Amino acid sequence: MEHKSQRDLATSSPNLVLYSYWQSSCAWRVRFALNLKGLSYEYKAVNLAKGEQFSPEFERLNPLHFVPVLVDGDVVVSDSYAILLYLEEKYPQKALLPDDPQRRALNLQAASIISSSIQPLHMLSMLKYFEEKMGPDEALLWGQSCVEKGFLALERLLKDFAGRYATGEAVFMADVFLAPQIAVALMRFKIDMSKFPTLGRIYESCKGLPEFVGSLPQSQPDAEQ
Repeated sequence: MEHKSQRDLATSSPNLVLYSYWQSSCAWRVRFALNLKGLSYEYKAVNLAKGEQFSPEFERLNPLHFVPVLVDGDVVVSDSYAILLYLEEKYPQKALLPDDPQRRALNLQAASIISSSIQPLHMLSMLKYFEEKMGPDEALLWGQSCVEKGFLALERLLKDFAGRYATGEAVFMADVFLAPQIAVALMRFKIDMSKFPTLGRIYESCKGLPEFVGSLPQSQPDAEQ
């Protein structure tokens, strides 16, 4: 299935293929970014719940068996952070990084905190391990503590720079990482966002973007009703 940005801004027809799973927050980031850049793409679902990430076909694309994977002609890129940097260089329309060096660094730092210090610690495989070893309550507490620790760092990092969005009045990479992560935190871990007013305000701004709405898990072709 081919997806386009909500504003139908695609000025070219790149042969982009996104291997995604509707509930993956990492894949969600990439869908959001593709929509912001107005890039059309073919959506290929990888059902993680059924173990399709371990198929020989997918293993050739990513031996780590994680989504997302972006295929652009002969180029294969896995890991959402690497994918977004690739898109930024290859398709510079609607830049995801600002020109100002300080705000650029803030975007990269926020993205890194989420991709390396928050999300990996509450992956479903991690939570399942904790649940098996210590029970569901301890698994939930672990996830909540990891998210809140990261959110506290992000709140302090961004509070003096945020406007409507993470680093001002335009959407950049920090927002692309933040909005899906906050959505997961609310749905899965019931995080009280009143503790993080800056992050909460950023999320409310992102929720109104048609590009974000189009990237929602329930809007994907493999979403389970």
